Amino acid sequence: MNNNRTPKITAVILAGGMARRMGGQDKGLIDLDGRPLIAHVLERIQPQVDQVVINANRNLEQYARFGHPVISDTLSDFQGPLAGFLAVMQQVDTDFIATLPCDGPCLPDDLIERLRNAQQAANADIAVAHDGNRMQPVYALIATHLRPSLEAFLQAGERKIDWWYAKHNTVNVDFSDAPDTFLNINTPEDRERYLAGKD
Repeated sequence: MNNNRTPKITAVILAGGMARRMGGQDKGLIDLDGRPLIAHVLERIQPQVDQVVINANRNLEQYARFGHPVISDTLSDFQGPLAGFLAVMQQVDTDFIATLPCDGPCLPDDLIERLRNAQQAANADIAVAHDGNRMQPVYALIATHLRPSLEAFLQAGERKIDWWYAKHNTVNVDFSDAPDTFLNINTPEDRERYLAGKD
């Protein structure tokens, strides 16, 4: 281990879905406590990484106002998180991408540190959060050298994120002590519950 360079990490905020459970509204842009939902995520993740990009497939101008590159899927028809991962891998030159959804406003300050420590300890290609009951697959740290594998997987018509993870050296990272990390605002009812809980 004579390479002591600290790996560079790009955070990818996934805002490219169709948000069916939110009535088709663009989740990242819905109001939460007077700010767009994605603004809460940006505030939490920005200090933890080298750069941030937003993966979005609509309302691109509105997302660009947050001051970070906006990258759209290169595959058509909203093909899921892996399509967002690939689009970003095709454009960034950092060692890792750290993926997270635009609708999770409760990120811990040490999310990336914990993923990175587990990745290093296992010399893994992928470190993915686990809430104590199940994997949380869109909260992950992924080596960008896996891009050719991901391209081939998607070109074969595969979409299941956990199937692709299973092809690589993947370590689960225990976040059972921080369950709020994975609180998502998926529906109008989720939004109301979140706001009520803050009162």
